[in-house]
Amino acid sequence: MSDETGTPDTPAGSPDGADRSASSGRPRPEPLRFFGTTWVNHDNGYAARRAGVAVGSLAAAVASCLVLRLAYEGLQIADTGSFVTVLIIAMFAICSALAFRNTWEGFGKRHDPQRQASLRGLLAIGFVGSLLAYFFRSLTEAPGEKLHREEYDKAREEYDRRTSRRTGNPSKKKRRR
Repeated sequence: MSDETGTPDTPAGSPDGADRSASSGRPRPEPLRFFGTTWVNHDNGYAARRAGVAVGSLAAAVASCLVLRLAYEGLQIADTGSFVTVLIIAMFAICSALAFRNTWEGFGKRHDPQRQASLRGLLAIGFVGSLLAYFFRSLTEAPGEKLHREEYDKAREEYDRRTSRRTGNPSKKKRRR
């Protein structure tokens, strides 16, 4: 994992030694947060995990909205004026919408690490949008499953193509005279 962005350095099933099964050399699936590798065969409590992730992300989004409501009431008590109040509400709404979109797109393709690092502040402000994206995606699949499945299937196909070409050890072939 990249320390700066929190995204994996290599895609699932990549051919480098760190992401391959040590014994067979076959590509192995990249684990997903909260799911491990249960997304591959939808086994070992996959459905329960998906339900738990959906409920947990929705509960976190609701709790976050309650905290934001308390902050709004604090602004009202402080009598900061309508301009500041509108600015704060607009900031959270816009940042949440952008965070939702960014998170949703991240489930289908890998983001550029430099872009993610530059958006870190915006995504932190729009955390409610990210939580809602996680909730809606977990209703249909494990968040990120589609991307990881495509990468894993591609790596498996490449591995099968590479290994099916060779029929044996070339050094044991009989030479023709």
